[in-house]
Amino acid sequence: MWVYEKKLQYPVRVSTCNPRLAKYLIEQYGGADGELAAALRYLNQRYTLPDKVIGLLTDIGTEEFAHLEMIATMVYKLVKDATPAQLKEAGLGDHYADHDKALFYHNAAGVPFTATYIQAKGDPIADLYEDIAAEEKARATYQWIINLSDDPDLNDGLRFLREREIVHSQRFREAVEILKGEQGKKQFF
Repeated sequence: MWVYEKKLQYPVRVSTCNPRLAKYLIEQYGGADGELAAALRYLNQRYTLPDKVIGLLTDIGTEEFAHLEMIATMVYKLVKDATPAQLKEAGLGDHYADHDKALFYHNAAGVPFTATYIQAKGDPIADLYEDIAAEEKARATYQWIINLSDDPDLNDGLRFLREREIVHSQRFREAVEILKGEQGKKQFF
């Protein structure tokens, strides 16, 4: 179903080694409102949504995997030249002790990823509102990370990701309106 193109959706550049910024950015890697949770949520929810919006969840869920790849690249570039002492000073000592510089799905506080992040109610409207909220929370998190960052190169990629969250939220809002228009219509089989 998927075709993998060996390039990032948007170029990722990092100006300097910055493990503290990597620690914050890990939130979007393995946090509740991060890219992995979003991708899995949307690709899971699509099975209980009406045909009119299944493609939307497939498209956005797939794009979220591309965003996950961008975040992984950002985090890797921010820590690849860091010493163990720098990682410890940045609050990544526990991560280093368990994983060295390998990426691991956890949030900025070090809490491991859990399937409870993947919401699915089975009600199309409820699920789409959950998706809108997830996109808006991710948008806010990207903005807060930008606020913490002094790396103009990294911020360029973060702005791209923040803007994609806005587009996804708008698309989910459109899907809600499509489904609201279908409510109450008699279905013929």
